[in-house]
Amino acid sequence: MRTAARGATLVLLGALLAQAPLTAQAYQPREPEFRTGAAGPTTPTPEPPASTSSSGQPAARSWSEVVKQVSETSPGDVQLRSADTSAQAASMLRCFKLDAENYCLGLGFVQEVPTGPQRHALMAESSLRAADEVGAEQDISTGDLTPAAFVAQRAALPKTQRVTAELDEMEAAWNGREKARELRQLAEAETPPPNPQTPQTEQTPESATAQPTAPATPTNEATTAPATTPTTTPTVTPTRTAPTGGTPTAVPTTPVAPVAAPASAYLMKGFQTSQEKGYWCGPATFQSIDWADDNQKDTQASWAKDLGSTTSGTAISAMVKQTNLKTAWPKSAGTYIVQNVSHWNAQTFFTVHQKHLGVYKAPVIEHVQLLKRYFPYLAFNHSGHYQVGRGYDKAQGTIAIFEVFNERRFNSRGNVTDGPKNIPASALFNATLANSFQNIGL
Repeated sequence: MRTAARGATLVLLGALLAQAPLTAQAYQPREPEFRTGAAGPTTPTPEPPASTSSSGQPAARSWSEVVKQVSETSPGDVQLRSADTSAQAASMLRCFKLDAENYCLGLGFVQEVPTGPQRHALMAESSLRAADEVGAEQDISTGDLTPAAFVAQRAALPKTQRVTAELDEMEAAWNGREKARELRQLAEAETPPPNPQTPQTEQTPESATAQPTAPATPTNEATTAPATTPTTTPTVTPTRTAPTGGTPTAVPTTPVAPVAAPASAYLMKGFQTSQEKGYWCGPATFQSIDWADDNQKDTQASWAKDLGSTTSGTAISAMVKQTNLKTAWPKSAGTYIVQNVSHWNAQTFFTVHQKHLGVYKAPVIEHVQLLKRYFPYLAFNHSGHYQVGRGYDKAQGTIAIFEVFNERRFNSRGNVTDGPKNIPASALFNATLANSFQNIGL
């Protein structure tokens, strides 16, 4: 049955646009040799011939090969100390081929491996800052880790610690490669090839004709009249175990039949949080995600320690790692991964949210640039930022978030901004593209 279902994946992609999403089981990471069905072991779905990564390494077909490639390509301490910024970026943002999927450290799964100049450009400040907007004022940094800070932090580690951190990140990528593959196929089916002579522009509500929009003001979920009432499921109590050595294993799940996403769905009602420090959007976002999972509200300080948060911020790879390690959300949504969205369009972005939130009933780690143009409840522009993606409404074309940042707490001239918000999907997508990383966690 699994072979038949996997063989029909591309056929089902068209149905996905009509809200007949892929099954949760299709997202589960698994080694081909351990895939079994009613008739015994099945053969992997054919993929393009093995290719090489940007580092010249062949496509990894096992976890042991991933470990070998990461360990062998991680530079030595002396080499890193003498390297310039561009060389450090090339080393710390190395890319690997996991079966047929491209994964770059720090950046996540990507459609195309970035070139050297593109990696170097990531080290510069994003062009979408307050200085580029007439009459807009730049306020404090809210707490995501910029590419430059990520590279600097990784480069400062001794090689043994650095390789450990890289393998921790690659473990989630390896276990989540099947999810990345499904997302790639979905994006390829939905997104037209870009015009190489035309730079990418923001997809405004007017230009994204397939994407309805609505005012970005909060609405009461209880009074919203969805076409289909979303079903609720009891909270699953996670099993908290220490990570084990050896080959990472998949989270076991029970196969389910494809389910259409409801017209609207909301998760985690009552579990909103507000960041306690200006650079703690990561700990506050994770506090909300974990609290809704096990009904235990651990402190933001404890999560800041687990996430490795500093005054420079929190890495999205750390957010994904702790979601896989400390929560039960992967039981319904599969292993969480860092996924680049630069090759998506607004409709793909919205469709993926509907599947993840409405069918898998699991939150999305939003990774945006906190700018007034996308979040009009703000009084100022801010830096890279994390939010909790926790619902959507198809008719309104909105994605529901928990905003964890309260401007008024850190600036007396700021607005009260934390709490539940409903954002036009196209605006949230453009806010994601405005962030230098252009990725999300799901």
